[in-house]
This record gives sequence, C-alpha cells and structure tokens, in this order.
Amino acid sequence: MDALVLTAVKHMEIQQIDKPEVKDNEVLIETKYAGICGTDHALYNGLPGSAAAVPPIVLGHENSGVVAEVGSKVTDFKIGDRVTVDPNIYCGHCVYCRTGRPELCDNLSAVGVTRNGGLEQYFTAPSTQVYQVPDNVSLKAAATTEPISCAVHGVQLLKLTPYQKALVIGDGFMGQLFVQLLSAYGVHQVDFAGISDEKLAFNKEKFGVTNTFNTTRDQIPSDYDVVIEAVGLPQTQEQAVNATVKGAQVLMFGVGKPNQEFKMNTYEVYQKQLTIQGSFINPNAFEDSLALLSSGKLDVLSLISHEPSLAQVPDYLDGTAKGVSKAVVKVGA
Repeated sequence: MDALVLTAVKHMEIQQIDKPEVKDNEVLIETKYAGICGTDHALYNGLPGSAAAVPPIVLGHENSGVVAEVGSKVTDFKIGDRVTVDPNIYCGHCVYCRTGRPELCDNLSAVGVTRNGGLEQYFTAPSTQVYQVPDNVSLKAAATTEPISCAVHGVQLLKLTPYQKALVIGDGFMGQLFVQLLSAYGVHQVDFAGISDEKLAFNKEKFGVTNTFNTTRDQIPSDYDVVIEAVGLPQTQEQAVNATVKGAQVLMFGVGKPNQEFKMNTYEVYQKQLTIQGSFINPNAFEDSLALLSSGKLDVLSLISHEPSLAQVPDYLDGTAKGVSKAVVKVGA
C-alpha cells in the first residue's frame, strides 16, 4: 500500500509498505482524509509534538476513514463504519492518569506520532481511540475532530459565563475554531485579532465576531474577561496578558518553541488576579467535538482551504505552499 513516510528530518517519501496487521483490540481503518497541522510541521522539522516522532514514521494524527477490519476482541465496530480517531493513547497507570489528568501522561503514545497514522492507505488504532462519525458529518469534516477536540479541551479549562467579553488572538485555523467555540459555549461577545484582513472580515461576517483588530497596526484594548492566545509567539503572548481586565483568564494555547520566553508584569498578574492557563492536547473531548459538528454549531468546511494529495504534503510542511488556512489531504478514493 502507499504510505508517505517521514524518513528523516525534513524528508518524506512515498513508499510501498505492507498493510498493517490488526491486533485483537485494534481496528484497521482505510484512510479517507488526513489533516495537516502545526504539530506535523514541528515533527517534520525535528521538533516534538505531543511526543517525539522517530523516523521512519507515518504522520497523520488528524484523520478519518472507514473500518476495513476489526480485531477478535472488538465488539463496538464493524466493517464499513465511518470513523475518526483520537490519536492520544494514555498508559492508565502513571500518577497523572491515576489522578484525572491523562493528558499529562508520562508514557503518552499517539497515532501519527509514535505509531503510524493516517498519511497512508490503511492504519490501525486501538478500538478505545476510535469514534463513530455521525451520519450528517462528512468524512472530510470529521478529519478535523482532533484539532476541534484540542480547542474544546482549552475551552473546558476556562470558567465561561455569558456576560464575558472574549478575545481570540491568532487567525489561523485554530483561532477561527475558537471564535466559533466561544459563541457555542455561550459567551455573548467574541472579538478577533490577527494579521489577515480577509480572515478577520470573513469571521465577522460569517461567525458573528463583534470587533476585529489587525495586530500589525491596531492597538488592542485592555478590555477582556477571557483571552485565548492561538499563535505561540512572544509578542502575541504579551498582547494576550495585556488585553485583560481584572479577574480575567488567559488561555495560552499557541505552541511556542521549546526555549521560548515572553515578558509580563508580575505585579499586574497579582493586582488583576489573573489566571494564566496552559492547554495541552485533548483528553475526553471527542464526544463533545463530534456533537458540535453534528449540531451545526461548528462550521469547519468553510475553513478548509486546500485538499492536497499525499505527494504534495511536503510542500505544506516546508512552507512552499502559501495562503493555507487549513489543508486536509485526500488519501482514499
């Protein structure tokens, strides 16, 4: 079968490899779509994602497909089921797993990171990580369930109430998801800051954003009860903290480089009684994510800008492809 294999840092090639064998507790999935995200870009460049990816490895932790075979102990799925996969696999026995914080698992493994993922014709996953896709959700949309679930986890870490004013900084795919999620979770005003006038205008018209700010020229007011930073750069992280009112919450969602730092006024954190919250991966968030897709409260198809083939994926990881909002690879027919 065809597989796009990361063979070394910054090097991928399509290879013919054997279809994987299914273990007793696993499901074999014929891949239909696989999303490309910032984590894949990091792994391609030799940086860690949720865990380190050691070549040779097939990436593709965002995926959807159709069940092609089930293991002898699997009873929840049958051949032909439309599914998506939560890639993150927790050990269940470390102190974090045993105290209700599995996302911090000391022994985390992941489909498309530490084991082969969706950038191949067929891949396997433990049945515990597989989810049925609702009938009214396309497999193309379902391939974005994993990034949605990461955003849902971030939102669930916050204390949200309708009176709040919220700001999302970052107009990439994740920032645009947060705009919709905050509204879906009942926040009455959502503002949006980024660098693309086109994306800012699109989200204002389509998703009800109240105010927009271009971070290259506009001053963001210190006016917000909730601020979500979805970029991961020091300057936007500083903007996020500075945009707060007293008692505000700041979600640091954007992924910075491992050695990156930013400045903040520690007295302001004290005086405003700020909560600055990190957010890592997506524990127990797939059911909510699929429900949001099925209900129509999230529109992801309008955010998908490109549908490359397997052979074109390296162009999306090395920066050759331009103007990408979200790329979802069409793997299967």
